[in-house]
Amino acid sequence: MGNYKDIIISGGGIAGLSAAVAFGEAGFEVLCVDPTAPVTDRTNQGADLRTTAYLQPAQAFLQKIGLWPLLAAHSAPLQIMRIVDAAGEVLVRKDFNAADISDTPFGWNLVNWDMREGLLTWLDALPNVNFQPGVSTTSSQTRSTEARVNLSSGERVFCKMLIAADGRDSPIRHAAKIRAKRTDFGQLALSFAVNHDTPHENISTEVHKAGGPFTLVPLPDFKGKPSSAVVWMDRVSAIRKMQSIPTKAFNAAITERSASVLGQLEVITARTAWPIISQLSDHFFAERTAFIAEAAHVVPPIGAQGLNLSLGDIEALLDLAKAAPAQIGEAEMLNRYHKARRPIAQSRVLGVGALNRASKAEGPVAARARALGLDAIHRITPLRHQIMQLGLGIR
Repeated sequence: MGNYKDIIISGGGIAGLSAAVAFGEAGFEVLCVDPTAPVTDRTNQGADLRTTAYLQPAQAFLQKIGLWPLLAAHSAPLQIMRIVDAAGEVLVRKDFNAADISDTPFGWNLVNWDMREGLLTWLDALPNVNFQPGVSTTSSQTRSTEARVNLSSGERVFCKMLIAADGRDSPIRHAAKIRAKRTDFGQLALSFAVNHDTPHENISTEVHKAGGPFTLVPLPDFKGKPSSAVVWMDRVSAIRKMQSIPTKAFNAAITERSASVLGQLEVITARTAWPIISQLSDHFFAERTAFIAEAAHVVPPIGAQGLNLSLGDIEALLDLAKAAPAQIGEAEMLNRYHKARRPIAQSRVLGVGALNRASKAEGPVAARARALGLDAIHRITPLRHQIMQLGLGIR
């Protein structure tokens, strides 16, 4: 006989570990497995030093499950979102201030490594959660009453609900024959951190020219100097070139691409690139199985929507499980999860995709259209407030 759990989570990235903490805090018996061997030092290859901005609803959820006190000191608040149009001869700046709609910042930026450390610390304190890194889900079989999961360790585990947090190419989704529609934008995102001359003053700055946005997101000071995380989206050929040029030339290139809005930039981490796609699964569930995070949806890294959307998945699934613990994983519950989350994800996939197409468009006509659209959004106060609220996911 195999072991029994309430929930098995396949995937130990930030979304999978967050789900393990959330369901563990709620008292469920949880097993979380991840095929990747743990990286134990942030200086080692494979350490994820990218950052994520946790918007207000996500931060409130992390607070609710007890995790935020471990993270707050490592985060930098995002009070103002600044958009800079650098396509013309003169820089045009438009600020969107959280104070217009809220008494708290838009969000808080956090290095993924620090988030993972906080998650693992909290998991260690939950006796009902077992995290097994270096172990993968090799296969699963489901029936109306349970899921049977085979692990690479040779163990078979039974559960009421299997949560697939196994990424955009989810093997569990493929095995369940659930299709996903994918759009490739022909871009890469280059991620790294920088020091800079000018303090960021808790302003997240998005610089637009062509090819995609260049975004500087505040971080706590690094070695006594102002620091920000950067996500630079552009054509594949342009990003590949930037990955390989020497550091001095790279610093000059990123300073120029940023329009020097924070002065001279100096890269302080490795440069990591990944493809820009959008993707939406036809269904967010199969028999005894829920798909969350990138197994369900992928959006380009604009407006900090990706992981925030994933945490929304976890919260919705958790609320349904807590409301009826005896029915977790049943078809009715999973169908309610699908109906609650897929329309939201679809609107984000379509909306962020449209923003990305507008951002990367080249030529004077496109630049003029961007400038007019930005001016209208900023100038018309009710529209500006509505856009900010939609971006936060609070309307």
